[in-house]
Amino acid sequence: MRQTHDAVLELEDGTIFKGKSFGYEVATAGEVVFNTAMTGYPESLTDPSYEGQILVTTYPILGNYGVPPETLKDHVSEYLESSRIHCRAIVAQDYSWEPSHWLSTRSLDQWLRDEKIPGIYGIDTRALTKHLRERGSMLGKIYFNTPDEVEFSDPNAENLIAKVSCTEVETFGEGDKTIVLVDCGTKYNIIRCLTRRGVKVVCVPWDYDFNLIPFDGLFISNGPGNPDFAEATVANIRKAMATGRPICGICMGNQLLAKAAGASTYKLKYGHRSHNQPVRMVGTNRCFVTSQNHGFAVDDATLPADWEPLFTNMNDGTNEGIRHRSLPFFSAQFHPEASSGPRDTEFIFDQFLDLVRNHKA
Repeated sequence: MRQTHDAVLELEDGTIFKGKSFGYEVATAGEVVFNTAMTGYPESLTDPSYEGQILVTTYPILGNYGVPPETLKDHVSEYLESSRIHCRAIVAQDYSWEPSHWLSTRSLDQWLRDEKIPGIYGIDTRALTKHLRERGSMLGKIYFNTPDEVEFSDPNAENLIAKVSCTEVETFGEGDKTIVLVDCGTKYNIIRCLTRRGVKVVCVPWDYDFNLIPFDGLFISNGPGNPDFAEATVANIRKAMATGRPICGICMGNQLLAKAAGASTYKLKYGHRSHNQPVRMVGTNRCFVTSQNHGFAVDDATLPADWEPLFTNMNDGTNEGIRHRSLPFFSAQFHPEASSGPRDTEFIFDQFLDLVRNHKA
């Protein structure tokens, strides 16, 4: 155990939580959100949807199994969801200084220091989570000496999608069908789920006009922040809809498909950031346990007449997916590619590729 120093998490309403530091000691600010996963902190830390956020883990222990290697398979990481850590800081009740796992290559503390990300432990995360559940997601900052080390900042006021998207067209896998993947902050497991089903994936930047290249199906990825910043993506989705080719979206992709259809989105009071959200398929009694990470939602009341809700959140009744009544367009607000899980809804990739393979102009 290395020497630690006092650290403070301050919320915008003035609430103070005092703890100890681990990782890289630098003051930072962002939106404070919590995650209820019991495992999977390497996947969560590298999820681009957490860009600009201070991540609170409700599971009490962090660091107990270290960090997996950054090995690549088919040009993407085997164990991580992107090439870097995206959250601005991580908050835990306790930190394990002695990780134990056969895959571990370094400690979480060392990884955070390598990527210049601060951590704070010794926080009553149960009380913090209850506070966020009552007041809603709010801005926060972490500092080590005085509050004026850093100012509060709202990540949703900037185009986070542009910060996490790829900048060049990349191709993954092989197959007789080509899927364009619009990278709004895609998790590597979307690429894994598509390529192992035997298709070629062409990953393009968020504002790239993919209609200029031939493709058989369009897939719109997850991503962070406010969907209103992605008007360029929405315009390109509308062009693709005019061709009638199959379209599927995940998380941010659900919101952007809805906006392309003419619906609107709004910011949730709390957001959904957990690995155990119950979701029901509309018109059935089928319910799925899903992983989620988003702060905005589609307004069902604004869907045009030829569109309908596909899934509904059983906790608060908010939209969890949409579909066109006659054309091969659908989306899910949750993560069927969830890493570290659950993967109960990975069948959505099969349904999308069935539409692609059976599609006739």
